[in-house]
Amino acid sequence: MNAVVIFVLTSALLVAGKMLRVNIPLFQRLYLPSSIVGGMLGIVLLSMFGDMLPDGAIDEMRSMPGFLINVIFATLFLGGVPKAKNIVSSVLPQLTLAQIVVWGQYAVGIGLAGFLLAPAFGVPEAFGNLLELGFEGGHGTVGGMTEAFRAHAWEDGIALGYTIATVGMVSGIAVGMCLVNWAYSKGFIKSVRPFSKRTATERRGIHPRDSRPAAGLQTVQADSVDSLAWHVAIVGLAVLAGFGILQGCKAAEAALFPDAEIKLFTGFPMFPLCMLGGAIVRKIAKTAKIDLLVDRDQMTRISGASLDYLAVSAVATIQISVVLANWKPLAVMATAGLAWTAGAVVWFSPRLFRDAWFERGIAEFGQATGVTATGLLLLRTVDPDGKTAAAAAFAGKQLLHEPVMNLWVALAFALVFTVGWLPVFTVSAAALAVWIAVAFFIIRRNSKTCPPQQSAKPVP
Repeated sequence: MNAVVIFVLTSALLVAGKMLRVNIPLFQRLYLPSSIVGGMLGIVLLSMFGDMLPDGAIDEMRSMPGFLINVIFATLFLGGVPKAKNIVSSVLPQLTLAQIVVWGQYAVGIGLAGFLLAPAFGVPEAFGNLLELGFEGGHGTVGGMTEAFRAHAWEDGIALGYTIATVGMVSGIAVGMCLVNWAYSKGFIKSVRPFSKRTATERRGIHPRDSRPAAGLQTVQADSVDSLAWHVAIVGLAVLAGFGILQGCKAAEAALFPDAEIKLFTGFPMFPLCMLGGAIVRKIAKTAKIDLLVDRDQMTRISGASLDYLAVSAVATIQISVVLANWKPLAVMATAGLAWTAGAVVWFSPRLFRDAWFERGIAEFGQATGVTATGLLLLRTVDPDGKTAAAAAFAGKQLLHEPVMNLWVALAFALVFTVGWLPVFTVSAAALAVWIAVAFFIIRRNSKTCPPQQSAKPVP
């Protein structure tokens, strides 16, 4: 019964969120995803009528993100693994900016919590992990860490993580659009499409009837198995592989360190390993020469649908009482994180990139405060026709950036509880210093091989 209630409720909230976004210009101007709008509506409705739901329904709804993030990560490599040849040389500056931003979020968050917020407000030392979890990671990553929060007896961290993720997405879009307008006024960009120049259907987030893109290709005959069902089943195998990897790690740890009081893989989230599981399934399919039966676009649709349902359920079930009890350290953390992310992007981008520095920088800012789609949304605002190399560099960077950081997310959280916040802060600060050194190497190389970038004349 609860499963039916949860499915109906999340679906209704997603539809309501879309209808609100279609009809309320403010939500359109803020570029808020329908899932976030629906989730915020859910907070109101559940606070008023949550007692009318069956017992345990809200708790089960809170568990949805933890499952759905496994699906999202399992699809990452199932549609095909881009070739890594020449990726490093072609996207190194983009990767450098992304690494500076994310390691800075760790250093700022963990350092701020350890040195100031924990002594002043009594929050757990892992409070500092919430900045990167919510900003760079987003609702999906927080959802994937649900069992880790519970394993370390800090269930309030789930609500706080979702709150940081929501604040990051909303403020990221708002600040991102302010940066876009600033760059437009300075003449750094000329192809920007402000809200006033968008068509009515674009503002409402609807494809015109005569130009609707395909959602994917059917790779199998419907009389044997439905193509969507086939792709969902493949995702299930990737999740199974991720589950097997995690259980194997736990068994190996227990066999090698039977007397250890601290178990690293206790509460270790499964979603990063589902990404590896997807790569394994893809490799097996390619070896068996059946990889042509997997369509990248269908995998993207499965991932996108999972992310929307994840965001709705995550935002709608935020525990307001927990947020209100911690609003001061949350406000300090979110403000510091936003300032670092915006400052790092604005300072490093024009020095790292030889061309399209703002377009490439704003995409990173969007991802580092929201999700990948947020970065692409901001990029499309300033480069609507894809005339710059920003989109290609951004996509290429993901191949190297995402796998490493997703594994570190889980590891860093476990390490804060096992060895303490200071070693994790030290590692983060050291990694930040290394990538800043790489940035200055690139900047120095750029200055020797080409003249400094000249800003375009301001647009009248």
